[in-house]
Amino acid sequence: MTRPMFQSAPSRRTVLAGGAALGALALSGGWQRALAAPLLTVESLTLDVNGKAAKVFAVKGPSGEGLFAKEGDRLTGAVLNASQSPAVMHWHGQIFAPPDQDRARPNGGELAPGGIDQVDFRLTPGTHWMHSHTLSEQQLLAAPLVTREADAGDVQDVVVMLHDFSFRSPEEILAELGGANTHGGHGGHGMGQQMQGMPGMAMPGMDHSGHGMGAMGAGQGAMPGGAMHGGGMQGGGMPGGGMPGGGMMVHANDVAYDAFLANRRTLADPDVVQVEKGGRVRLRIINGGTATAFFITVPGLKATCIAVDGTPCVPLAADAFPLAQGQRIDLLAEIPASGGAFPVLAQVEASPRRTGLVLATAGAAIARVGEMADRPQGLLDLAFEGQLSALKPLAVRRADKVFPIMLGEEPGYRWTINGRIHGEDVPFSVQQGERVEMTFLNPTGMSHPMHLHGHHFQVVGIGGRRFSGALRDTVMVPPHTPVTIAFDAGQKGEWFLHCHHLYHMATGMMAVVKVT
Repeated sequence: MTRPMFQSAPSRRTVLAGGAALGALALSGGWQRALAAPLLTVESLTLDVNGKAAKVFAVKGPSGEGLFAKEGDRLTGAVLNASQSPAVMHWHGQIFAPPDQDRARPNGGELAPGGIDQVDFRLTPGTHWMHSHTLSEQQLLAAPLVTREADAGDVQDVVVMLHDFSFRSPEEILAELGGANTHGGHGGHGMGQQMQGMPGMAMPGMDHSGHGMGAMGAGQGAMPGGAMHGGGMQGGGMPGGGMPGGGMMVHANDVAYDAFLANRRTLADPDVVQVEKGGRVRLRIINGGTATAFFITVPGLKATCIAVDGTPCVPLAADAFPLAQGQRIDLLAEIPASGGAFPVLAQVEASPRRTGLVLATAGAAIARVGEMADRPQGLLDLAFEGQLSALKPLAVRRADKVFPIMLGEEPGYRWTINGRIHGEDVPFSVQQGERVEMTFLNPTGMSHPMHLHGHHFQVVGIGGRRFSGALRDTVMVPPHTPVTIAFDAGQKGEWFLHCHHLYHMATGMMAVVKVT
């Protein structure tokens, strides 16, 4: 069995945990100042999950799985696809400027088996990641892409990479859900050409240009619902919140998973990361789950959120931190001077199932942590989101373009944006530098973590309440609650806007923001 190692470069005080510390972030000599070619290799390998072998992917850097750099570094070198499957890499959280944009294939770009691509771009500071933009993401084709901030200070960094895992292939899972893959191995730039000239579809009260649209209130969340998809509620189904005329039931976890992983291991054999008595730890937690949202807890330690999606926020403490698919959260915790062992747990929403790792000081007794909590968690909501605020919010200005974004569900496990699946959609056209607001309306029975490529946006509205929220690249949109984001249109090009539930994206919930 091959067990990929997570590489790290933490503070001067970091000590590598004994044995195979998958998430211990240890690299002697400090953070890399230069990333030399060959930079990344996509590999096929065998992973042991609860005593059973599974064929998965890994993304290897110079010193193990993933890449870890420091602010100011460039990602420069070759990407080799050493697997037997095409790879489409997305640099999640990276903000590109010319000429870097053309060198990075920011929307992906298919790399054939044995193929080599060259990349060269400045890394965006913060906790980010890279992953396949096809169904192979389900087979763990993902890895951390962390750029340590210049002001991170003397703190030990620990990456926690979460996954939902199935021994079934993603194609089998999609067939079980009753859906069909609508975009497969798309490339980075070709999709826009396919969509040119396709007719638009007007929706009541919606102007695709954004002109003439006023502010949106809470009442616009009450929209007719659609039909329940064929996948049903395979885990954690919960009643509630029926939409007028739709009979929709709010639920989560429409994929039945065999295991949940933290740094590719279960709680039956967790990653144990050695930490120092009295030291500070920065947990950089990445939700690489394809269809699963989690609640993060750190029993025995006080944890404070200091960044979301790689962007600093006003510090905010909580007992449990929601983390949707594609999102990241940085938690700062202080280890007691007396030492001990402290689990970092990720519990599946609407379920008692969980995964995690253990922080332990030298010689501490480590108790076994069960994979089932005493009680299930509820559904993710926006209570925590509504308390977050960015350290450096967007400048206050009037929106130049306002877009309502209707998230929809149709029979046959088809998930839509403004009534259309990807390939039939009409781009949202904006000009570089314009302030853009988008309000997501979700009358469906599931939450949708909406991700925008190439931009960081600010959450500025939940329901009818306007506020100055966090800067993100992925925001959870629960059923029946409008969520408004604002961003300044960045580099010219076509940037994907999609749901980060892999099977919702694959069956249609993806569109394009076209910046001219």
